[in-house]
Amino acid sequence: MGAVSYAQAVSASPPVSIMWKTVSEDCNLACDYCYYSTCGGKPGKTIRRIADPLLRKVIREVMQGTRGSASFAWQGGEPLLAGREFFERVVSYQASLARPNTVISNSIQTNGTLINAEWARFFRIYSFLIGVSLDGPQAIHDKRRVTASGTGSYNQVMRGIEELRKADVDFNILTVIHEGNVREAPVLMAWLEEQELRHVQFIPCMDFRSQQADAPGNYLITPEEYGTFLCEAFDRWYRDGNPVLSVRLFDNWLMKLVGLEPECCVQSSSCGGTLVLEQNGDVYPCDFYLDDRYCLGNASQDSLAECLHHPVYQAFAEQKGKLSPECKQCKFLSYCQGGCPRNRTSHTEGNMQPGQGRDYFCQSYYKLYAYGEERMLRLARNFLRKRKRIQVGP
Repeated sequence: MGAVSYAQAVSASPPVSIMWKTVSEDCNLACDYCYYSTCGGKPGKTIRRIADPLLRKVIREVMQGTRGSASFAWQGGEPLLAGREFFERVVSYQASLARPNTVISNSIQTNGTLINAEWARFFRIYSFLIGVSLDGPQAIHDKRRVTASGTGSYNQVMRGIEELRKADVDFNILTVIHEGNVREAPVLMAWLEEQELRHVQFIPCMDFRSQQADAPGNYLITPEEYGTFLCEAFDRWYRDGNPVLSVRLFDNWLMKLVGLEPECCVQSSSCGGTLVLEQNGDVYPCDFYLDDRYCLGNASQDSLAECLHHPVYQAFAEQKGKLSPECKQCKFLSYCQGGCPRNRTSHTEGNMQPGQGRDYFCQSYYKLYAYGEERMLRLARNFLRKRKRIQVGP
């Protein structure tokens, strides 16, 4: 790779956020639909952790290149298996290596089973945003999110959430939509309201390996099923123009209508801006593409700038704009931006290679947009009127 400083790279690129697979595939749950971990809920006696010199090097590079803010997302496996001592080093290095007045953001995606009062206190002190995986009420959740012995994890997760609430920690819910809950949108939405879980992201389930990026995905729900789910969820969410829940897909749609760039990569106009690191320092452009063919280097030897300028990264970033003829002519293209390249498949029988054709869930999104557009436009107009009144003043 040619020598280029991280500061030079970010001067010509959006600020980069780091997503780090903190303990690689180590996890204490054995969710059968997981696209990453293969340990079956048995992580072994020695947890794989990020080596200290690598941790410090990456944080230093991010801080040297930042333009006022730095974002770190810690995932797994189950990242809390790394232990609080590890994360105490993280925040210590961030504080000591940051430029003055740098805004540092940390988030953790966790299954929630290991959260206790001490973890919650730590998250509160350092303003971590926590994403907790929870598939719905206990009867739904415990069918798929289980320990190695097959025991459901719902009660442990809810205890963790209660600790987050006691400590006043910001958190949201990540819900995988699969065969067991795709027909339960009214039940899920009512349950979220009853449990006062105000922020949720729905993730349509597909069975694939992120380590096999070019292999076809096995989709566990149909586009029709997911489309119906989204429409039913939208009805409950809208509440006569006064939503009380934050549903990421709906929020990003509204952002688009009021002139803002969606923050979710699926609905954004471009891929990129994030580097995904494995526990050993291997660098990739996306956590759906942890395949040797997409490896951009290793952060122990290569700079993040070199990874950003790798030809594979450039090719990955260009995937989003390579739209099918159907997408280019679609009246809702500005809403979905062609979806996720990993979900794009040829709809010709016998040819389901990713990266070709339309997003597998294209029909789902089209159904939602056609069904809810009038109400969403009304919500956007009301939002803009209120914002104008605030800006002008009484």
